[in-house]
Amino acid sequence: MSNLASPGLRLRQAWESSAIAIPGVFCPLVAKMAERMGFHAVYLSGGGLSASLGLPDIGLITLSEVVQQAQAICQATSLPLICDADTGFGSTVNVERTVRLLEAAGVAGLHLEDQELPKRCGHLSGKTLLSAEEMVTKIRAAIAARRDPNLVIIARTDARGVSGLEETIRRAQLYKQAGADVIFPEALESAEEFARLRQEVDGPLLANMTEFGRSPLLNRTELEQMGYRLILYPLTAFRMALRAAEITLRHLQTHGHQCELLPQMYTRAELYDLLDYTGYEERDRQYFGPTSFRE
Repeated sequence: MSNLASPGLRLRQAWESSAIAIPGVFCPLVAKMAERMGFHAVYLSGGGLSASLGLPDIGLITLSEVVQQAQAICQATSLPLICDADTGFGSTVNVERTVRLLEAAGVAGLHLEDQELPKRCGHLSGKTLLSAEEMVTKIRAAIAARRDPNLVIIARTDARGVSGLEETIRRAQLYKQAGADVIFPEALESAEEFARLRQEVDGPLLANMTEFGRSPLLNRTELEQMGYRLILYPLTAFRMALRAAEITLRHLQTHGHQCELLPQMYTRAELYDLLDYTGYEERDRQYFGPTSFRE
C-alpha cells in the first residue's frame, strides 16, 4: 500500500482483500501504538471524545473540537483515520463545511448519521430520526464537498432502534443509491440481522462491535464471512484504559505508593520508544551540527 496514496485511497485499499479491524483511538499516542501492532486503520469516536471531555454523547462537542483531535491523530500516524462526524453538525451546508474541515485535517473517511438533534448514543433509546429524504440530501452534500473523490463517505442509520429492521434496510438501500461509499447499520440486534442486511444491501458494510450495547459481539471472521468489510471497535481500548486508571488511583489512595504497579506499567524506555524520542534527539543534533554548542 503506497504511502503516497491519499488517506481515502489507502483506506479503500485496506478493505479490498479482507475485512479490517478498526480500533477506536482516544489519543494520538494510542494511534501510534495501533500502527505498530499492524492495524490497517483507526477510528475517532464522537462518544469517546465526548467522554474524554467529561461529557455525555448527546451532541455537546463542537466541530472544532472534533477537527482538532482528528488532526492530531492524523499527524501522529500514517494509518487512515475514520472520524465520527455525528449529524454533520447541522444542515446540508453545515455538512459541506464539516467534510471540508475534516478532509483538510487528514481523515480518510467520516460517517454521518440520520438522527435529529439532540442526538443520542446509537445503542440507547430516546432517538428521533431525520426523514430518509433529508438524510439523502446530507449524503449528496458530503459527496459534493469532498475534494478527493476517494474520501470515504459512510452513511450510518439508527433506524433499527426506532423503526425496526425493515426501515433500516430501506434507508440503507436509499443511502447507497445516493452515493454513500459504505453503509453503517447501527445497533442491529442479532447475527441473523447482520446477515439479512448483507443480503439486502450492496457494497461495503461496516459492523459496529461496541460493548454493552444492543448488538451481539460477533467474531471478525464470522462478520467477514457474512460480507462485512469494516469491523469497528470504537471504545474497547478506552474502556480498558478507564478501568486501569481506576485501579491505579484506588491503589494509590489505599496504599500510598505505586511500587506493586511498576511491573504493569509502560516503562520510561518503552514510552520514549513509542514516541521516537531518540529520533527527535538525533535530528536535533543534525540540525545544530557536530560542533554545536549543544554537544
